[in-house]
Amino acid sequence: LSAGVCCCCAALRPRYKRLVDNIFPEDPKDGLVKADMEKLTFYAVSAPEKLDRIGAYLAERLSRDVVRHRYGYVLIAMEALDQLLMACHSQSIKPFVESFLHMVAKLLESGEPKLQVLGTNSFVKFANIEEDTPSYHRRYDFFVSRFSAMCHSCDTDPETQNEIRIAGIRGIQGVVRKAVNDELRATIWEPQHMDKIVPSLLFNMQKIEDVDSRIGPPSSPTAGVKEENPSVLAENCFRELLGRATYGNMNNAVRPVFAHLDHHRLWDPNEFAVSCFKIIMYSIQAQYSHHVIQEILGHLDVRKRDSPRVRAGIIQVLLEAVAIAAKGSIGPTVLEVFNTLLKHLRISVDFELGDRRSSAESATLSTSSKESDERIVQNAIIQTIGFFGSNLPDYQRSEIMMFIMSKVPVLGTTSQSLDPSNLGDLGTRRIQIMLLRSLLMVTSGYKATTISNALPAPFLDPLLSPSLMEDSELRQLVLEILHNLIDRHDNRAKLRGIRIIPDVSDLKIKRDKISRQDVSFMKKHGQQLYRHIYLGCKEEDNVQKNFELLFTSLALTTIELANEEVVIDLIRLAIALQDVAIINEDNLPMFNRCGVMALVAAYLNFLSQMIAVPAFCQHVSKVIETRSVEAAYFLPETIFKDKCDLPKSLEKDEKDLFFLTNKIAESLGGSGYNVERLSVPYVPQVTDEDRLSRRKSIVDTVSLQVDILSGTGMEDRVDNTEEITFEALKKAIDNNGLEEQEKEKRRLVIEKFQKAPFEEIAAQCETKANLLHDRLAHILELTIRPPPSPSGTMTITAGHPHYHSVPVYEMKFPDLCVY
Repeated sequence: LSAGVCCCCAALRPRYKRLVDNIFPEDPKDGLVKADMEKLTFYAVSAPEKLDRIGAYLAERLSRDVVRHRYGYVLIAMEALDQLLMACHSQSIKPFVESFLHMVAKLLESGEPKLQVLGTNSFVKFANIEEDTPSYHRRYDFFVSRFSAMCHSCDTDPETQNEIRIAGIRGIQGVVRKAVNDELRATIWEPQHMDKIVPSLLFNMQKIEDVDSRIGPPSSPTAGVKEENPSVLAENCFRELLGRATYGNMNNAVRPVFAHLDHHRLWDPNEFAVSCFKIIMYSIQAQYSHHVIQEILGHLDVRKRDSPRVRAGIIQVLLEAVAIAAKGSIGPTVLEVFNTLLKHLRISVDFELGDRRSSAESATLSTSSKESDERIVQNAIIQTIGFFGSNLPDYQRSEIMMFIMSKVPVLGTTSQSLDPSNLGDLGTRRIQIMLLRSLLMVTSGYKATTISNALPAPFLDPLLSPSLMEDSELRQLVLEILHNLIDRHDNRAKLRGIRIIPDVSDLKIKRDKISRQDVSFMKKHGQQLYRHIYLGCKEEDNVQKNFELLFTSLALTTIELANEEVVIDLIRLAIALQDVAIINEDNLPMFNRCGVMALVAAYLNFLSQMIAVPAFCQHVSKVIETRSVEAAYFLPETIFKDKCDLPKSLEKDEKDLFFLTNKIAESLGGSGYNVERLSVPYVPQVTDEDRLSRRKSIVDTVSLQVDILSGTGMEDRVDNTEEITFEALKKAIDNNGLEEQEKEKRRLVIEKFQKAPFEEIAAQCETKANLLHDRLAHILELTIRPPPSPSGTMTITAGHPHYHSVPVYEMKFPDLCVY
């Protein structure tokens, strides 16, 4: 009777339940009953409105079997669900999906690893199904949390742990695919989800990375190995996630990376951090690269007070990022990158000097390590600036060169962004050197079509200012930057080192005919370049490298910019440098004087062979041969040796050892050169750069410079410009003046110009200038009139602490000779 009742009850049950019950065999080992499964599938397709009830009933049975640990029936239920999902795509599938996801959640919540893997596999199959319409109420918060937790499995059995982690990664991959394909894909990009997904993937990538880093770079795994390797699977999922990121959600995917690296202290060492951001930069769309760079810069600002090695690790990551981004679109991030890096360069110098000051007070021994760590930060910043700048297109590189140059602090000015006021002279020098090193890297490989493009006036003036500073390293950096910009045919390597080149043709110098634009540049700025080379040779702290770079500067100027007029100017400059060493008005050490003589010899030897005038070459060769026998210390191969015997004095009368202006003029005149200007000695003009560079003032009192076109045969003299003070003219009238009185009067004049108000000085200079005009005209019995083409110019200038080299009176007159 009971069996009859049961049969009646079974017959009265809904058809969908009977069809569902029939797919379960008596013994779960027999697996799903395929024939009954086909009937159930046909029924579900024919009556889609019954799908939600089928799903609810299957979920009920699965929950009961899970509780009873009847895992065989659980497997059958999930297999049936998977087949129904694959077969049914109607509008009525939405409620069925909810039942399916409920069952997957039950499996994931269980503590049985096999059920967790089973639920994950079913969810991945579901994620690959493209639904016809989006679901506006479905959320995957639970699955994100659960799969992320599985990624951090710490099961005692390594195989089980590996299996669960792989399942968690595959589950995250399924969630990403399903959510991104849904119209409500913005949900998955919310920070609360990204903060779970991204660290879970990085955790698995990091675990294997630690092992592989000890062995070496892993080989490309096969497809089977990828499924068994959580690191490879996590990396693929991470790449896929980033590849699907868009403009609005890119930052949410990148920020958790910083949190993970901070939490696990992965900036020092930073190998894993670098590999992560390489993956990021290569996975995202190229137009979004600037988002990542901005995030790195922002994080660098956040961690600006961390240890130097942490900051250096972040900067190294930035270097790798910009190296990749520079090949694509980086948009408005260019100046932001440089501005932030320069700011952190300033901060690093401040920290370094602060540690040095504190160590001086406390006498601790740990400061040297801190200073070296800060140097690591500074070098990383310079390397990043240089690498980024050198990979930019030429038009952007020119802007960056101007931008960096504007940041170089110059003592005496207040317009610089990197305020050196709190750093003192030492800090300012450190920043100057590092910024110039950055600029040197940016200019490396820069090939401008014309010199005016490479050295525009707004860039040239501030660049040459440090070349007047009393710091040999600064001057070296400026010269190297000039070499990068001037050398358009890669000749610098052939000119490395200062030496007497026997045959210049062996160097195979590459050069083009000087263009009209370059000729115009030299007319405007040539004297400025000559002046800085001239003054650079007169510095007492010059070492061999300074002389080598000065020689290279002269040689590159000859190769790239020299026409006939420039050649004459360069010869005048060389003779002027020779007179600097001979006359020695600046009281240079003997090594410097011999070094200048060697520089002149090396350059004139190079120049004579470049212009190929036989008589000129013969004169230069003869002087060099004489020096090699009688004064080898005047040649670079000797003076720059470690042990070189220096002379006690230089005899001015030994003309065989010197290059003579009259001989050079005679040799060049016979070859068609206009040698009239050779008799006009080179005299550098005084500019405001001397004040800005904190050099000693060249003009300390009212002076009168008379440039003389001499025709008196005094070719052996280099300096025919006579500098006459007001007191000197007075002495010419009154020969009874005493030397002591002149010195006292000169001292009073200097003191007055240093302390008196400028208006008073200007008025007095104008009065004295008028008086000087009358007296000079009377002495020389000349009628002063403006000639059509003046050959001489007399300029009266006033030296003042605040208004340096201010012209207060100028007059022009015809040919003038002073005997």
